[in-house]
Amino acid sequence: MNSEYANLSEWTQIHSHILHLEQAGLVTRTFRRLDPERQQAILTAILDKAAERGPGALNIKQVAERAGVSVGSLYTYFPNREGMLAFAVEVCVRFVTEQFNQYRPFLVALPLRDGLAAYLVGGVEWSRMYAGFLRLFARAAYHGDPELAEPLVQPVATLLREMVSDMVAAAAERGELRENVDLEATARIVHALMIAAGDSQLLPYLNTYFQVLDEDVPPERLTEALMDLVLRGIGVAQDEGEDHG
Repeated sequence: MNSEYANLSEWTQIHSHILHLEQAGLVTRTFRRLDPERQQAILTAILDKAAERGPGALNIKQVAERAGVSVGSLYTYFPNREGMLAFAVEVCVRFVTEQFNQYRPFLVALPLRDGLAAYLVGGVEWSRMYAGFLRLFARAAYHGDPELAEPLVQPVATLLREMVSDMVAAAAERGELRENVDLEATARIVHALMIAAGDSQLLPYLNTYFQVLDEDVPPERLTEALMDLVLRGIGVAQDEGEDHG
């Protein structure tokens, strides 16, 4: 969540979460009363430093230097180093959840092919906008930082899986899928495929391993092939689909 990308309307959403977190004791009223630019600078600095060195090595002095504030001021905003990280993680999780849930009904209402394609392409675009969050989440998810597995990775991953599950279930209700498809297991497999396809576009080191993209297979071709794979695997045959119309 970089300050250069968070526009005023989005920061207004974040500010409502800051108020709730103040009430929960994770941040002080002094921080809430800062101007939005200073709040964003501090949040961005926490995310960047935690992603660079890992949450266990998060250093308050380095965060202060990155944010352009004094060390003493950080102690007036947060109870300690752990509290500072907990605040940043909770703000991110709340913001991501709110953002993705705004699109959830729209994606569920689309035909499965269109919904999954929009979910994949839109998710990649959104992640590129919020590079600070992406770096921290990628470190937590792929480096296995135990401090972030439960508070950060688990809630976001569960949200994404449930979005895919909702899309698959809605497609089944509309008659788009073959009968007797195991919806729960299928949704989990499709969720995993979406992660591999999306994260390979966002994290070059993963693409080096997965080898999903190259000059001959750009993202557009990948998305089309992935939708074909999923729908031909679980979708009704063309003549069956006509019977449902």
